[in-house]
Amino acid sequence: MQPETFDPLVGTPEALGDEIRRILAPNPSPMTYRGTNTYLVGRRGLAVIDPGPDSPAHLAAILDAVEPGQHVTHILVTHAHLDHSPLAAALARETGARVYAYGPAQAGRSAVMRTLARRGLAGGGEGVDTDFAPDHNLTDGAEIAGDGWTLRAHWTPGHFGNHMCFALGRAVFTGDHVMGWASSLVSPPDGDLTDFMASCRKLQGLEAQVFHPGHGAPVTDPAGRLDWLITHRTGREAAILDALAEAPASAPELARRIYTDTPPALMPAAARNVLAHLVDLYGRGQVHPQGDLSETTRFARA
Repeated sequence: MQPETFDPLVGTPEALGDEIRRILAPNPSPMTYRGTNTYLVGRRGLAVIDPGPDSPAHLAAILDAVEPGQHVTHILVTHAHLDHSPLAAALARETGARVYAYGPAQAGRSAVMRTLARRGLAGGGEGVDTDFAPDHNLTDGAEIAGDGWTLRAHWTPGHFGNHMCFALGRAVFTGDHVMGWASSLVSPPDGDLTDFMASCRKLQGLEAQVFHPGHGAPVTDPAGRLDWLITHRTGREAAILDALAEAPASAPELARRIYTDTPPALMPAAARNVLAHLVDLYGRGQVHPQGDLSETTRFARA
């Protein structure tokens, strides 16, 4: 877990080296930790990564961080959750910069998650920016070149279907896919655990030196953190299968049995995480639903 010493001043730019600055948005919560990290990259022509929530105060803080001789040329969004993308439109209007992302909010959803959405399963947890529409849809591996910097976009679905990470050399802006203070929420139909695990292994191949996450401090041991995330998820999977060996159960029932130390306010998110595991296990033939897939369906061991 992230040490509690991570507590930067809201709205104050902090230099992180390699012409990267971080500005903390004023939206702390159990889901966002201290708040959303907005990053400024570059010396003159700047890229802004994850403008953050719809906050006039945070918009002013970003604009105030643009120093004489600097201007914002690109706005990059890791994913369309309400704590990351809504301010992109206002920032674009103020600066004339274009917005880059994988696509709109529902882009990148897997087939099984599209099915769940058609059956009425709504997103949970952080809230979806359904109005988000980038000016440029990025493909996996695309390069975004600016004034003395180049960012490479990596499509990393899992936490969210349109999630992207952006690599600046061996520094990677990981959005909500990898953070140091908590594991990433995977909440169907926006999140897909099968995709999440594949994206973790994809990030392992980048051999990054540091991750700059959407919330919390830099992750200075990316390989170790990815190993922990994969081990953590496989451990949850084992606990779910052990519980189902005793009797069929739904995601909320399993969450209450497995997440014994989780505060009540976070139990709905825990249940969504369990549902993500159950859908993944179903896709691999290890469990089967007793009825159509939904958030309350009971599952049994195959």
